Amino acid sequence: MKEFQEHQNGEPARNVTDELRRLFSTVLAACRGSSGVVLARMNASVIRPLKSLIDRSAGTISSADTTTIATEPATAPADVLLDLAQEATSLWKMAGDVELFEVAAALQDLACRTAESDAITQERLDKLRAVTGEAPTSIRLSPSGPLLVRNVARFINWLGEALPSRPLMALCRCGASSIKPYCDGSHAQISFSDAKDPSRVPDQLDTYVGQQLSVLDNRGTCQHSGFCTERLPSVFHVKGDPFVTPSGGRMDEIIRAVRDCPSGALSYAMDAFEARDATDFHGIRPSTIEVSKDGPYRITGGIVLKDAPGNDVMRNAGASREHFALCRCGHAQNKPFCTGMHWYVEFRDPVPPADAKPTVFEWAGGLPAFTRMTRTFYEKYVPQDELLAPLFANMSTDHPQRVAKWLSEIFCGPRYYSEEYGGYPRMLSQHLGKCITEEMRARWVSLLQQSAKDAGLPNDAEFASVFRSYIEWGSRLAVENSQTSAKPPEHMPMPHWDWMTAAGPPGCRVAALAPDESTEESHFVLPSPEQDVTFTAHVKPLFRRRDRQSMQFVFDLWSYADVSKHAEGILNRLRDGSMPCDGTWPEERINLFARWIADGKHE
Repeated sequence: MKEFQEHQNGEPARNVTDELRRLFSTVLAACRGSSGVVLARMNASVIRPLKSLIDRSAGTISSADTTTIATEPATAPADVLLDLAQEATSLWKMAGDVELFEVAAALQDLACRTAESDAITQERLDKLRAVTGEAPTSIRLSPSGPLLVRNVARFINWLGEALPSRPLMALCRCGASSIKPYCDGSHAQISFSDAKDPSRVPDQLDTYVGQQLSVLDNRGTCQHSGFCTERLPSVFHVKGDPFVTPSGGRMDEIIRAVRDCPSGALSYAMDAFEARDATDFHGIRPSTIEVSKDGPYRITGGIVLKDAPGNDVMRNAGASREHFALCRCGHAQNKPFCTGMHWYVEFRDPVPPADAKPTVFEWAGGLPAFTRMTRTFYEKYVPQDELLAPLFANMSTDHPQRVAKWLSEIFCGPRYYSEEYGGYPRMLSQHLGKCITEEMRARWVSLLQQSAKDAGLPNDAEFASVFRSYIEWGSRLAVENSQTSAKPPEHMPMPHWDWMTAAGPPGCRVAALAPDESTEESHFVLPSPEQDVTFTAHVKPLFRRRDRQSMQFVFDLWSYADVSKHAEGILNRLRDGSMPCDGTWPEERINLFARWIADGKHE
């Protein structure tokens, strides 16, 4: 360890050892008021690496210094943890040591985990981001320790859902952490080693020549995800020799399979020139770390990977730097890269409770599964179909991804489509004036179902039933809304299809081709300031028959029980203009509804 040359704000040079001892003392003081869970994490992920740093820089700290803290009273030093996280982060930025990174990451995580609300968590994250500073996303390897991640843009699970992220994170790669994917210091307890196995698959780049293109593959890089062999078995073979027969498939299918390889082991060449730039997605995908199910971290977006001293990590021949897979089970033979050993050691993430029922979104495989399906549909089937090709000829380049996010939200997943594109009104706008025919609709349904099969979506009767139910319902609405004479309601909520969902009986929605009844008036009476506001006399008359019909699939606007139950949500939608479906209420009507709520929602 060395002395700090000069602080960024011009303060005098500061001694590393003094700074570490001061931080160590403050950490011990905080531990004397910590709860059992916080205390265990502080001991394993903060005190241990700090003690190691100080021992190496200036001698030994007595173990007695850390043994008295466990007997002290338990409180929740949440604000103290934030102060410690900011101090440790600042110290790491000046010293740059990987053990300090681990300390700062653990404290950042604890400061956020102990926050009392989402708002406080966000406030603390903002403060920690300010201290951490803006810098490109990077991953650094702690020797026989965690992956040290800085400023990742997207941190997601295998369903595509966002996971809690911090500006600095220490991610488990020993496989033993009790808070996967985050590190809890278990690597030190189990003596984890990140050494490469001498018997690993050799680093050898093989070339398989075909009629239209050649496929390049390095078995020593492969993580054995099965994406290629399961999705294009006529080209990529689980058993037999050779592994790849490029003439067994169409060029576009081979390129798609190569680009989808999560380990970066595959590439392709045309006319003897490797198309690595075309295989990768440089500048296209955001920096992302995906925690795959019972498997590795899948890295995309060209995240820089450094070893402990800060040097580039050596890769096998032909390996991609834009996308790669890092071991999470602790048993890979080519660490830090995954080699598929999680299959053999039966590595498992925490199992959901037995009574937890998956949503349709989760059962389908989440956003990645729907994206595979829509990409297959729009890349493979639409261009060769004489009915659908003209209809989608001018679609945006990210149209498959948008439809996947729509379906994810429809099937009870996160609000991807609403938050990014505007929800139902946006989808409605994409169909207006398209004049979709029944023949086009039937073809769309047929090919989408084939795409779902190709993409490996579940094939059980329950999923097939709910999936078919929605695409039949939704496609028929698309036909109706696309006609030139259609006047569909513009502000309908996003539909949601769960295991028990039905479209509802005929007449429960406002038809786009129905006679125009938008001029229908509600006959409400404005009560005097002294008069009690009641549902029967004042609130129910606010809602027209058309309003009731448009919301019938959710609740009945003429039912006191339904309106009383959903009153706050209805008021929010009235205020933001998403109810009623054909325009915004005058302020006096909104105020009357709000007054009814405030007065106690009298019947």
